[in-house]
Amino acid sequence: MSIAKILVVEDDSELQEALVDTLSLNGFEIISVSSAEEALTALDDEIGMVFSDIRMDGMDGYALMMRIRAIKPYLPIVLMTAYGTIEQAVDAMKAGAVDYIVKPFEADVLVEKAKIYFNRDASNEDDFIVADPATQQLKTMAKRVAESEASVLISGESGTGKEVLARYIHLQSPRAKQPFVAINCAAIPESMLEAMLFGYEKGAFTGAAKAMPGKFEQAQHGTIFLDEIGEMKPDLQAKLLRVLQEKEVERIGSSKVIELDVRVLSASNIDMKKAIADGGFRDDLFYRLNVFPMCLPPLRERQRDIAAIAERLIQRHCGMNRVQPMISAPAMKRLIQYTWPGNIRELDNVIQRALVMMSGDTIQEQNIMLDDGFDTNFSSSMNDASVEQSDQNVTADEKPVQETPKENFTPTELPMDLKARETQLILETLKQNSGHRQKTAEALNISPRTLRYKIAKLKEQGVDVP
Repeated sequence: MSIAKILVVEDDSELQEALVDTLSLNGFEIISVSSAEEALTALDDEIGMVFSDIRMDGMDGYALMMRIRAIKPYLPIVLMTAYGTIEQAVDAMKAGAVDYIVKPFEADVLVEKAKIYFNRDASNEDDFIVADPATQQLKTMAKRVAESEASVLISGESGTGKEVLARYIHLQSPRAKQPFVAINCAAIPESMLEAMLFGYEKGAFTGAAKAMPGKFEQAQHGTIFLDEIGEMKPDLQAKLLRVLQEKEVERIGSSKVIELDVRVLSASNIDMKKAIADGGFRDDLFYRLNVFPMCLPPLRERQRDIAAIAERLIQRHCGMNRVQPMISAPAMKRLIQYTWPGNIRELDNVIQRALVMMSGDTIQEQNIMLDDGFDTNFSSSMNDASVEQSDQNVTADEKPVQETPKENFTPTELPMDLKARETQLILETLKQNSGHRQKTAEALNISPRTLRYKIAKLKEQGVDVP
C-alpha cells in the first residue's frame, strides 16, 4: 500500500529504469509507464507529481501535459527532453509545466526537482472564479480568513468547488509556498484511511514493505484538506481529534511522536449537525474543525458565475492547441437557465461536449448537450452537422434554386458575410459606448477577454478600431 507517488513517463526502458532507481533510492514511491496513454490510465489521486519525456511515439509529452492539466490542474509536471531549446522551455512553462530538464542530466538534478515540486500546488492562476455578488462576498471573506490559522469547514453540495475554495485559502495564506495536501476521506477504504492520514513503519502490517509518511507529515508547514470529512468512521474520528488537539502524530507501528505544523481545512456535502444528532459524527471534532464555517452555494444559486466559470473551462480545455471559441448568446442563455444538479463538474462535462461538437469559432445553442436531454440534443446536433456538411459538399451548379418573388428581390437583401457582420456589430457597439471595452462586452453579451481577442484580430487586419 502506498501513500503518494511520482509518475514517470519515459519510453526508453534503460532511462526509465535509471529514473525509477534514482528516485526510489531517495525515498520516493514511483509508478513508471512507457507511453502517454498508459500515463493517463495510471493517473489517480495518489499521484503527487509527474516526470514526462516530450518525444514519445503516439501522444507526446506536450499533449499529455495538456490532458493532465485539464483533469488535474494543480498537479506539478516536469518535462524532460534531449532536444531542449529556450523556445521549447518557454512554451512548456506557458502551457503548464512547472519545470523543464534537458537530457542528459545529473541524478541530483532529478532529485532536486522532485523535492521542490512533489505534492506542491502547481496552480499559477486563481481558479476560484466569482462574478455573482454572493460568491464575491465569500471570496473576500476567504481572503481574510486565509491570513489567520483558523480551521475552516466548507459545506456545500458535491461539485460546487469546495476543494478549489480550499486551495484559494491556502494560496492566499502565509503557507502558500508550502505543500497543499488533499485527501478524500470517502474515497479511501476504511482499513486504509488511518495509514494514509498518519503513515506507518516498515512491518506495521502485512504489505508494509517500508516506512511511509502520512498525509499530515506530507503537509508539514503547509495545509491539509480533508474532503468529505463527514464520511469518516467514529473510531478514526477520535484519533484525528487527538492529532488536532496535540498537534502531533504517531505512525502506525511506531511510538515516536512527530510534532506537526499543519493548517487544517475540511469539507462536507452532508448536514453535519444532523450527523452529530444521529450519532454519526463527534461534536467535539466538529467544533475543532468548524472554527470558521463557510458555505459554498450550488451553481443554480449563483447564475452570474456560470459564464465566468464556462470561460475558464474553455480556456483550460483549449490550452495552446486551439483558438478559444466564444459562446453565443442563445447558448449562454441555455447554460444560465439550467439547474445544474451536478454543479461545476456537470458544467465541465457540458463544455467538453460542446468543444467536441462545435464547428467554426463559436459554441452554438445546439452544441450545448445537457444531461437531462443528452440523447435528444446529441441527435439534433448531429443532424445539424450533417445538413451543414451536405451543403458544403454540394457544388454551385448542383445546389437547388430557390425561387424568390421578383417583386421582393433587391441586391441589398443579400445576406452579409457572417464575419463582416460580426465586425460591423463590434465596431458599431464600440462607437455607441465611446470605445469603452467593458460596456461593449456587456452589450454584446461576451466576456471582456473575448472582446479583446477579437479587437486584436481586427487590428491585425488593419481595421480602425475606436
